[in-house]
Amino acid sequence: MLSDSLGNPVTLSDAGSLVFVNDFVEGVIGCEARCVNIFKIADSEPSALVQACCAALHLFAESPDAPANARPFLSRAQVNLKANPAVTLRERRFVAAIAAWAEGDVAHAGRLHEEQAKEFPRDLVSLKLGQYHYFNQGDSSAMLRLALACRPAATDVPSFHGMLAFGQEQCHQLEEAEQSARTGIRLCRKEPWAHHAIAHVMLTQGRVDEGREFMQSVSDTWTGLNSFMVTHNWWHQALFAIEQQDFGGALRLYDERVWGVVKTYSQDQVNAVSLLSRLELRGVNVGDRWADVSAYLVGRTKDQVSPFLDLHYLYGLARAGKPEADALLRNIEVFAQKVASSQPAWQAVALPAARGVLAHARGSFKQAADHLAEALPRLTEIGGSHAQRDWFAQLHRDAKSRSQANHAIH
Repeated sequence: MLSDSLGNPVTLSDAGSLVFVNDFVEGVIGCEARCVNIFKIADSEPSALVQACCAALHLFAESPDAPANARPFLSRAQVNLKANPAVTLRERRFVAAIAAWAEGDVAHAGRLHEEQAKEFPRDLVSLKLGQYHYFNQGDSSAMLRLALACRPAATDVPSFHGMLAFGQEQCHQLEEAEQSARTGIRLCRKEPWAHHAIAHVMLTQGRVDEGREFMQSVSDTWTGLNSFMVTHNWWHQALFAIEQQDFGGALRLYDERVWGVVKTYSQDQVNAVSLLSRLELRGVNVGDRWADVSAYLVGRTKDQVSPFLDLHYLYGLARAGKPEADALLRNIEVFAQKVASSQPAWQAVALPAARGVLAHARGSFKQAADHLAEALPRLTEIGGSHAQRDWFAQLHRDAKSRSQANHAIH
C-alpha cells in the first residue's frame, strides 16, 4: 500500500495521485498554497481520501455556499467507501470528520479528530483541522490536547512544532510555546505557523522591538503560502509597528502586504478591518481605505458562518457608512435567535458584541461601551486568538473613555 509523506497509508486507484496527496498534506500543515493541487485529480481519482480533501478545501472558504460546494466531493467519497473495503480506518474517520464539518456539526468533527490523534498521531492534517475547529470555538485546551496526543509520534515534523506552539501560546504557556516554535524553526527555517506563534508570544510579553526584528528576519521565507498565512504574519508585523508608534510603517504594511492578496477571502478581510480600526484607535487617519474594504464586505450580510467573522464584517461596513451594516445586524439578530439553544455564543456573546461594534463605528460610545461590556466576559466563545480578540477590548476601552469624556463636557 502507498503511504503519504508522513507515513500514513493511503488508498489510491493510481499511484501517480500520491504526489498530489502529498502536496495537500504538506501544504495544509505548512500553510502553503500548493494544497490546492489536489483538485487536479478530483475528477480522475475516486479515492475517498482525495475527495474528502477537496471537500475540506471548499469548507475553508468560510462562506455560506461552502458546504454545498463540498457535498459533491463527499458524495463521491461515500461511493468509494462502499465500493472499496480496503480503505483504511484512518481514511474513513477523516472522511467522517469532513462530512461532519460540512453539516455544521463541528463538535462531532472535533471528537473524530481527537480519536484520530490518539490512534493515528502522524495524521497531522487531522490535527490541523481539529485545532482549527477548536480555535473557532475558543477551546484552547482542546487545541493543546490534540497536539500533545500527536507529540510522541511527530517530533521529526517541523510543522508539528508550530501547531504545538500555538496551542501552548493560547493556553498561556508562553515559554513552552516559544521553545516549541524555535524547535520547529531549527528543523526547517520556513515554518510560518511557528513564526506566527513566536509573534504571539512576543506581543503578549511586550517584546515589541524583538518581535518586529524577528518577524522581519524570517519574512523572506514567506513564499508560496496561502493568502491567510502570508497576510496574517504581516498583520502581526503591523501590530508591532503600531506598538512602536510607527504608524506610517503600519499603513505601508497594510497597503503592501496585508490587504490586496485575496480581497474576497474572509480571513484577509478580517485582517484588514482589524488593522484599520487599530490604527484609527491610535488616532491615525486611514483615508479612503474603508471604502475599498467595504466593497468586498457588502455581500457578506447573510453569511452567519462565524460570529467572529460577522463582527468584523459589520464594523467594516459601518465605518464605510454602508447601509448593509444594518442588514447584517438584523440577520445576526435573527440567526442568533434561531440557534440560541444549539449555538449559545451567537445569542449571549455575538449579539451584544455586534450592537457594540456597530455603535462604536457610528460614534455612539456610551451604547458601544455598554454592549461590549456585556459581551467581553464570554468573548472567547466566538473564537479567534488572544491578539485578535484584544481588538474588542480596545474598542471597549476607547468607547468607555470617549463616553466619559463626552459626559464630562456636558
